[in-house]
Amino acid sequence: MAAAESDSSQRQIDEIEALSSIYGDEWCVIDEATRIFCIKISDNLEKPKWTLCLQVILPSEYPDTAPPIYQLNAPWLTGRDRVELANSLEEIYIQNIGESILYLWVEKIREILIEKSQLSESGPDINKKTEEEDVDCEDDYLFDCQSKNRIEALDFVITESQSDVEEVPPIKHGVPITDRRSTFQAHLAPVVCLKQVKMVLAKLYENKKIANATHNIYAYRIYCEDRQTFLQDCEDDGETAAGGRLLHLMQILNVRNVLVVVSRWYGGILLGPDRFKHINNCARNILVEENYTNSPEESSKQLGKSKRVRKDKKKSEHYT
Repeated sequence: MAAAESDSSQRQIDEIEALSSIYGDEWCVIDEATRIFCIKISDNLEKPKWTLCLQVILPSEYPDTAPPIYQLNAPWLTGRDRVELANSLEEIYIQNIGESILYLWVEKIREILIEKSQLSESGPDINKKTEEEDVDCEDDYLFDCQSKNRIEALDFVITESQSDVEEVPPIKHGVPITDRRSTFQAHLAPVVCLKQVKMVLAKLYENKKIANATHNIYAYRIYCEDRQTFLQDCEDDGETAAGGRLLHLMQILNVRNVLVVVSRWYGGILLGPDRFKHINNCARNILVEENYTNSPEESSKQLGKSKRVRKDKKKSEHYT
């Protein structure tokens, strides 16, 4: 068994090195400890019209006896397109069980994007902000309106049982990460219902500095005991696919009853894929510090299994 795991691990290392060499900046390491990677795939490298992010987790059994765990992220990706892509990836895996398949997956997705590009003169109809757009507006009124709109956009349906909740849950603030004048900071709060999520966000946006952040990306996971399912959602706040990546990280770490918000203050220098690494590192650090997760190794082993959430939350608050 140990020899088989060692062989799988070495094959993963070889595949990762090869893909990194092939795809260069398109290949992004999100979390090396838990083997989470992302690759940006487009129909055309010079003038892309159709783009998709493939995020993968490599379980210890891959490639010998298990497939990669994956997520497809794109603003244009509808249910039908998602199902067709998933079927194509599953077919490739079945035809190549025991083999390294990430390259085949990437090129199959690229082939589908090229087909879409040839069938459509224009790209997908999306209207989302990215870090490349102008974010220099400093008008206080605009930011106030944005913060209110973020809260209203949640459009929560509050049940009678949730309406009894009045007190805002305690909010913890992580240690900021600064890179090339951009600053990232995570905020965390325990939540057990949607109303608490809304209350925490409203409380955070009362802080003018947080409200004025270029992006406030968030994700939450709430475990519903009666249904034995998770209520979960995320928000990019203009940083395309960042919310989905954050939620995916929380799923991998198997955390529950928690809201994580990551604020980013853009410093004028494009960070490329590094910005996603900083967002997830901020989130992961505060989840670990507040005892919502085990070590990376234990979290990886527990993927897909239920585990208890530790309740000791005694870290002092840090504000930027």
